Parts: sequence; structure tokens; C-alpha cells
Amino acid sequence: MGRAEDRVGEVLKTLVEQYINEGQPIASKAVAQMLSCPVSSATVRNVMALLEEQGLIVSPHTSAGRVPTQAGYRMFVDRLITMAPLDPAKAALVKQELRPEKSPHELVEAASHVLSELTSMAGIVLAPQQGRSLLRQVEFLPLPGGRALVILVLNEKDVQNRIIQLGRDYTEIELQQAANFLNAHFVGEELSQIRGRLLQQMRGDKDRMDTLMQSAIQVASQAFESLDDEGVERDCVVSGQSNLLDMVQGDVCVDQLKQLFDAFQQKRQLLGIIDRCVQAEGVQIFIGPEAGNHLLDECSMVTSAYHSSRHELLGVLAVIGPTRMPYQKVIPMVDMTAKILSAALNPIE
Repeated sequence: MGRAEDRVGEVLKTLVEQYINEGQPIASKAVAQMLSCPVSSATVRNVMALLEEQGLIVSPHTSAGRVPTQAGYRMFVDRLITMAPLDPAKAALVKQELRPEKSPHELVEAASHVLSELTSMAGIVLAPQQGRSLLRQVEFLPLPGGRALVILVLNEKDVQNRIIQLGRDYTEIELQQAANFLNAHFVGEELSQIRGRLLQQMRGDKDRMDTLMQSAIQVASQAFESLDDEGVERDCVVSGQSNLLDMVQGDVCVDQLKQLFDAFQQKRQLLGIIDRCVQAEGVQIFIGPEAGNHLLDECSMVTSAYHSSRHELLGVLAVIGPTRMPYQKVIPMVDMTAKILSAALNPIE
């Protein structure tokens, strides 16, 4: 990289770091004062004009200051970031909270809490999947607003209740037809196999099905949508969502934040978002729309998988916060917590 490119990178890096620290548009004079090699404000203005042409920074209003765009944050994270050293006291706290003698459920809750506590953001942990589950019985009860309560009896006596969104109001007859269909054809089978067969039937010839049968398959498929590849519903533990209230002062409108809080409460959308990260190795950073859900358009998410001693994937942990998060501190914290959680779960697999 040439000297000019080095200068462009240093200006962007400095601007992003200062904006993260201050939360206010950064002027060229402030950037010039922070650079390792002294340059004039005019030179920095020229570089900032180039960065703006490239879509990496933008002026939010008529002031001379600039703020990073999503592309600017991405360049910063991918090429310019300098990771902060881990605070030994924080590392000791994580190890204290994630002691191996705790149960897996206690460890997942502790990991979510400690991530939230140490980052002042929302900490989320996708819990380890359980063993295989066999369907014993299913029932559907209609609820207002195009929803239904699903009651699943699994294995011998494990009962799971979940509320599903169906998109329209189904009659009690339609829901009973769906339950009868599942109980007649799938009792004793693994849930993952049921989901696969339902999807196959949905792709079949609908002209050969009557209306009730089409509705039954549609409802049944929706009931199994949140199951993972082993056929078990995943759960996630969320801590510190109230920390995101500070984002109201930024670009996030109150309505969008309320929707995000509702997603935290329901957890269903979170499961879909976090589940995308399950197969990824190492720390993953999703900035704004990269998360694939409009609720996170003004947020960033840093994730890392945790594993068994045989390096089998157990789950994912994540921090969700504003795009103006201190990535250089959050990324090492997420990485460290995932490693410590992996080690704590090993003796009790």
C-alpha cells in the first residue's frame, strides 16, 4: 500500500475511532490533530472528500463534520481495526461467572449476562441443542391475530408450548384437521424428519389436495419452522436489552426500537438471525442490514460459535448494539467468552 493509500486508511480509521468515542460528526481539523504524521486540515479535507465520494463517510447535515457509513464501518472492521488488549480483570470475571461446575443452562444464562454487563449492550446466547426428540402428540388452539398455540408432546413426557404466527385466522376445524394429520402420519418420528416430509408435501401437487388438507400441511409446517436440523427447538437467552435504549439518542426511531424489543421478547426472529451464524467459524461481524433483518438496520451484531471438546458446534453467542459500538473492544470480548464457555461445557457434555 502506497503512502497516499496509507493516509486515506489512517484518516478513515481516525475518524471512525473518534466518532465511536464521541458520537458527534468529526471535522477535518480534529482528524488532522490525531494523525501520527502531522498534515494540514486542508489535506485531511481532501482525503475526507475522497472518502465521501467512495461512500465510506457522509455528512449528516450542513456541518463540516462527517460520520462513517455502513461501508465505512465495514472497511474499518475488515482492514483498519486495532484490537484492544483484553482487560485481565474482565477476563477473570468471565472465568468466574463461567465455572465448569455450573449446569449448561446456568452457563448459558451466565454467558449472556456477563456479555451484556461487560459491553453495556445486549448479550444473546443460543443454547446448546438437546438430544433427538420424537413426536408423541400435537394439538393446536386458535388465538386472536392470526396466531395459534402449539402444544407438542415429545418423547415420553416432554411438553413444549409455542405460539406461531399463521398469517391469517384459521378456524378450529382447520387446526383440528392439522393436528389429526400430524398425529395420524408422524407420531413416533423424529421432528427433523417430520419437517422435511412436510416441506416435500408442500412442494407437491396442490391440485390433488382439498382445501382442508392444504391448510393442514401449511399449519403443520409453520409449527415446525423454528426447529433446528436435529429437530429440536432452540432457545436463546437474552440479557441487557434495556442497554439499547441509548440508541434512541442516535438514528434509531422509537418504533423501530420497540419492534426490536418485541423480537427480544418473542425470541423467534432472534433465533432465525442468530441461527445464520451457526456454521460460521470464528468471530463474525454483521453491520446494519448485513444481519438480514430490518430490525437490525441501525445495529451491529458480533457473534462467535462455541464448541465441545471434539470441536462439535454447540451454539452461538452474540452482542447486539449500535453501529457506533467499540468494535475493537467488543470483538475480543465475544471471542474470549466463546472460548471460556466452550471450556466450561467440556467436562459436563
